[in-house]
Amino acid sequence: MTIPEIIAARKGKSFSFEVLPPLKGKGIDRLFNNVDSLVEYDPAYINITTHRSEMLYKSTSDGLYRKVTERSRPGTVAVAAAIQHRYHIPAVPHIICSGYSKTETEYALIDLNFLGINNLLLLRGDKAKHDPRFIANPDGHAHASELQLQVNAFNKGLFIDGTAMDIVTGEPFSYGVAGYPEKHEESPNMQLDLMWLKAKVDSGADYVVTQMFFDNNKYFDFVRQAREIGIDVPIIPGIKPIINLNQLTLLPKVFKVDIPLELATELFKCKTDDDAKSVGVEWCIAQSKQLLENNVPSIHFYSHNATQSVRNVVAKLY
Repeated sequence: MTIPEIIAARKGKSFSFEVLPPLKGKGIDRLFNNVDSLVEYDPAYINITTHRSEMLYKSTSDGLYRKVTERSRPGTVAVAAAIQHRYHIPAVPHIICSGYSKTETEYALIDLNFLGINNLLLLRGDKAKHDPRFIANPDGHAHASELQLQVNAFNKGLFIDGTAMDIVTGEPFSYGVAGYPEKHEESPNMQLDLMWLKAKVDSGADYVVTQMFFDNNKYFDFVRQAREIGIDVPIIPGIKPIINLNQLTLLPKVFKVDIPLELATELFKCKTDDDAKSVGVEWCIAQSKQLLENNVPSIHFYSHNATQSVRNVVAKLY
């Protein structure tokens, strides 16, 4: 089943969450423990993030440094397969432009097709840490809309060089794309941002999942504007419980989102990270309840290192 089919069958009572592949050299047990803590509440699906390679400088035996590229969290395809096999819950791996060539993407699609994983989230991805702006791989995609075309062609049985596959096995890929209630940081205005989003939907995106937000009114305004220009696919709100004091300033800086005055005021009162975590859970519960009361299709939680907080939230809702 596709993600829209799954959430439609649950009639607005579903949630999903996002996990990171283990750091290179680490085992998968901790990730399974995080999933275990949420699986009893019957998540509709589980997203697995993808991470680009970064340039590093490593010391050599002669005391010099050499430049290498290394991916700190490999294994998205394998983790997706492990989760779907272990829990019988649909896994949704992220497929990104950043740091990947078209050939690497094609290999990932072939592997996912063999594994029976047919739900994806297509994203441009972040810029490399050492670059001042996003720079596409020389043989990669600069935009998620270009990545869509490759997936669409694969669904038609075509490789990137235009040759036809001898046989197309399994279900075609269904995919979602990202939406930004406070607009993408590189977009000149919300109107253009929405126009680009509509182009992605017109090109085949089956649903939209939003960047995190802390003010539900921004989500409601975003959905209203999207509907007005003809975006008719499910728009799934993505939210995150704040878990420490640093996130009060870190999240606006990294993700270009606003922290509402009421939430910021409560966080400024906190003396410890545990205090901030409690405030974050309560805000996320209230935010989720209001979203559910307004008949959102589902809720997506950016759990990452906040698995226990997300568990505390969903325990109150599901």
